[in-house]
Amino acid sequence: MAEQRTQTPLRARISITGILAALITLTAVLWSSGAPLWLGWRVYSEQVLIAALAFAMAVAFIISASGPRWWTRCAAVASIGFGAWLALRFPTLSENVFYHPTEALIISVIGFVLLLDAVRRTMGWSLIVILGTVCLYALFSSNFSGPLQSRSIAPDRLLTFLMLDSASLAGAALSIAVAVVVPFLILSQLLLATGGSAFFSDLSLALAGRKRGGAGKIAILGSAFFGSVSGSAVSNVASTGAITIPMMKDGGYRPKTAGAIEAAASTGGQLMPPIMGAAAFLLAENLQASYIDVMLAALIPSILYYFSLFMFADLEAGRLNIARVEEARIPPMARVMRKGWFVFAPFVVLLVGLFSFNLRPETAALVAVLVLLGLSMIQTYDGRRVSPKVLIGVLVSAGKAAVEIILICAIAGMIIGLVARSGLSFGMGFFLVQLGQSSLLLLLLVTALVCIVMGMGLPTVGVYLLLASLAAPPLVELGLQPMAAHLFVLYFGMLSMLTPPVAIAAFVASNMAKAPPMATAVEAGRIGGPAHLIPLFFAAPPALLFDGALWLIAVTGIKALIGVYAVTGGIVGFIGRDLSGPERMISAGCGIAVLCPWEAFSGAVWLNAVGLAITLMFIALNRRSIA
Repeated sequence: MAEQRTQTPLRARISITGILAALITLTAVLWSSGAPLWLGWRVYSEQVLIAALAFAMAVAFIISASGPRWWTRCAAVASIGFGAWLALRFPTLSENVFYHPTEALIISVIGFVLLLDAVRRTMGWSLIVILGTVCLYALFSSNFSGPLQSRSIAPDRLLTFLMLDSASLAGAALSIAVAVVVPFLILSQLLLATGGSAFFSDLSLALAGRKRGGAGKIAILGSAFFGSVSGSAVSNVASTGAITIPMMKDGGYRPKTAGAIEAAASTGGQLMPPIMGAAAFLLAENLQASYIDVMLAALIPSILYYFSLFMFADLEAGRLNIARVEEARIPPMARVMRKGWFVFAPFVVLLVGLFSFNLRPETAALVAVLVLLGLSMIQTYDGRRVSPKVLIGVLVSAGKAAVEIILICAIAGMIIGLVARSGLSFGMGFFLVQLGQSSLLLLLLVTALVCIVMGMGLPTVGVYLLLASLAAPPLVELGLQPMAAHLFVLYFGMLSMLTPPVAIAAFVASNMAKAPPMATAVEAGRIGGPAHLIPLFFAAPPALLFDGALWLIAVTGIKALIGVYAVTGGIVGFIGRDLSGPERMISAGCGIAVLCPWEAFSGAVWLNAVGLAITLMFIALNRRSIA
């Protein structure tokens, strides 16, 4: 009986959490499908967003392990109460807030405290410290001098703006998280439930298992496939790493290298079309561009990223004499495709819907979900049938996966709104533009450093949302294309997940690889060395962002592949044979010369030509390196 009494609260808690998580998913589907319009409901978008946020806050409190249980339960109930009250009263408060100052202030204080505590429990203090800093500036901005001087905002008006203004809490960031990201999360969770993860692993085995260093290449391909679906570096590491990290260790890779390869490969999934990560949808919204444009712009940089990882795995295997995977572990390609062909169907539907029918991303995602659901009734990769219980699990898991993104976008929306309202964006932009006028390269390097530093403990979505309003506009003002500036910020925000000293994806992978965390993070930085160079080179030439004549795009892309290969060979110290110190420097230097954009300076074309000639000659003399 004692055991039964201890288990009952746990089951109840899981049940309540599941219901709330499913309500997040259903609320998002209700809004993104346009159901209120069909049913004739007059609903503000903010009302729906606030309801989804309240459910996410409640889930965050219930699943949190910190704090007394009575507080977490009360906070979860208070979150639902706050959401219900504000959702019902939002039309009145938003239109006539000056006639209800006391009610507006009370509900704002309650919601503000609950949201901050939910974010703290979910992601720590990083976002809260940033919001607090911006709030302090807004409260005392009149005391500053120069470009940073602005009119201070009173505390009561500050709180009501943060919680009730459509340009703050329930703004574009939260709208994208609820209406667009959640349908894609449903698609990814349904793919997992139908055996998609096992299919991608087996497909990677069949494609790369017979190659030199096959275990590392399998990890990279599998993480690229799965990461494009999940859009989360940490969940990608946790899902695919359980299979690939032991395989790499058994194949001969050192534990820290196995963890680092998995962390680097999982991180790149946030940039890999067709689904990418949540930040890609926010990027499209910020630029008022179509999701198709974002996918095309990210295509070549993502290919270069994974090409650099693939070449690292190959050259490292050559240096350490790591053999291919055992034949018994490699499934026949025909069997893999026969069992898993249906996994490609939702991707085809998604791309056709976006490109041919100009559907909105959330609509295309919901159609893809329906197609996959129909096919899963006939066939799944692992042979199991999709039951109502499995579908309920998909709704719950998608809702749980959305909690962190919704909370990030809510508080980031508050920061972005307050940065614009307080005038901080103008002051920061002024300083960055002054810095960039002396050297655009210096501004790019400073922006990259800020992205990595702010990414310490923050997911990519949070880093991009904050810096897209502060760092990207000065880059655009100094001549960069808007797409290049925003992708630059997104790319380096993504790389913060594997760059020391706080490399979340590398730390998770190190635990699975039983390797020292910091050593794994440093190794991930070494593996991702060429990847850190790619944004600096696509910032100038539009061809790498799929903008321009096809011949120019092709030539620039091929040139970039050769340059990345040479840099990777220099970092590894192997191209067909072990390279000496000077040879490694020559290889890396020639690779950088080849990568240098034609537009960088007047003699850049000749630098490219010399670097390309030496690189091709070097590769030709050691052609055994190509596996």
